[in-house]
Amino acid sequence: MSKTNESLMQRRQNAVARGVSQIHPIAVQRAENATVWDVEGRQYIDFAGGIAVLNTGHRHPKVMDAVRRQLDQFTHTCFQVLAYEPYIALCERLNDMVPGDFAKKTLLVTTGSEALENAVKIARAATGRAGVIAFTGAYHGRTMMTLSMTGKVAPYSAGMGLMPGGVYRAQFPCPLHGVSDDDAIASIERIFKNDAQPQDIAAIVIEPVQGEGGFYVASPAFMQRLRALCDQHGIMLVADEVQTGAGRTGTFFAMEQMGVAADLTTFAKSIAGGFPIAGVCGRADVMDAIAPGGLGGTYAGSPLACAAALAVMDVFEEENLLARSRTVGEILTGRLNALAADDKRIGDVRGLGAMVACELFTADGAPDAELTGRIVAAARDKGLILLSCGQYGNVIRILVPLTATDVELHAGMDIIAACFAEL
Repeated sequence: MSKTNESLMQRRQNAVARGVSQIHPIAVQRAENATVWDVEGRQYIDFAGGIAVLNTGHRHPKVMDAVRRQLDQFTHTCFQVLAYEPYIALCERLNDMVPGDFAKKTLLVTTGSEALENAVKIARAATGRAGVIAFTGAYHGRTMMTLSMTGKVAPYSAGMGLMPGGVYRAQFPCPLHGVSDDDAIASIERIFKNDAQPQDIAAIVIEPVQGEGGFYVASPAFMQRLRALCDQHGIMLVADEVQTGAGRTGTFFAMEQMGVAADLTTFAKSIAGGFPIAGVCGRADVMDAIAPGGLGGTYAGSPLACAAALAVMDVFEEENLLARSRTVGEILTGRLNALAADDKRIGDVRGLGAMVACELFTADGAPDAELTGRIVAAARDKGLILLSCGQYGNVIRILVPLTATDVELHAGMDIIAACFAEL
């Protein structure tokens, strides 16, 4: 009996924990660059990219070759037992690439949540403080500490009780929803006045462009004010570049466009083209605040993922993918703005580089999550994989591989346009 999406979804329901959600009721059989095929042989254009993991596309040949070569040597030693050059070489390259004109060191782990957890640990050790300020709409992970920083209870921490304390919530600047840069800075000052003194705060953690929160872009002016505030009070500025990193925004790290550097930068997702690796890169003296044994993990910095990440960086240089990211962004925003000109349900088109989204509203100006869900489902039926996001569930986000062709980009946008026309 041949496998079907329906049969596999039934097996999934019976075997997989309910808390593991799934956006599309599809089981993938194979994938190549910006195309996926399901178990029934149906083909889809991939505008999701594994949630910003596949900036270099599914199974990029150079990445696959690098992993195969590593497979022929060894797959695991635990770096804390026996070191290996790919881990060291990747740290060296990241130290050069992460924004900041200062000496840097890097820690490799496995997931974005791990990276954020470790960034907080490092900031606490370096400052001797415990408090953290995060922002409304933030997404930093699903582990206990990162759930404290993630600015959305349902579905991420619903029913789990209170998360660890010492995390305070500032407003993320979002003029579309009535929060100016001044408002956001004032909300931090309110925390200092009402909740915790500056000398109690170890870190301010921010996504330069919010991911799950809705692709809202922090202005360079705001980031510069935040940097000044951290410098004034001896607070570590932590840039969560898990989703914005690896070229998604048109520079390898989004903070390159902000005019300031963070003390600590976290990365994950697309850094290794689909292989699990993450980490923290920051000021060398700050990174060294924790004694040997306080950082690491059994699988942290997998040799296979290190080889993949080094290949991803080569691909970016050889294929000029940073310029391509900007071109992809121009194509996508151009098409979305053309749609918005004729369809007032699209209230905003935004993004940085190829990190692009549009936000949908009802006729009376309320966030339209219902229409957003219908567009995502209708697009799937027409052969396009899309994602939604945002605090109100009314944002359509596009994270297509940067290696997708112009033909694929326009074909995907044609499907989105047809969905709006039909609904």
